[in-house]
Amino acid sequence: MKAIALCYKPFLKPEEALIYCNLGRTQFAKKCEDYGVYKNSSGYFTKEDLDKMLSGESCLGQTAANLPIGLKKTASSRA
Repeated sequence: MKAIALCYKPFLKPEEALIYCNLGRTQFAKKCEDYGVYKNSSGYFTKEDLDKMLSGESCLGQTAANLPIGLKKTASSRA
């Protein structure tokens, strides 16, 4: 039942994101790194970014607000 409820939530906790993507922790971390998917400032993943990752689209063009602190400078300088 919890897996069905995850489909309707716009933001997912890290454990919920693992269930939603049907990946192990290591596989999930590697895919997130490859596709540029990061947690927001509240510690949640956006379902939209996870959907893009699962479809093979890159999320590197996202807004600077969702990027980790180390990447905010490079994202804002590109825009």
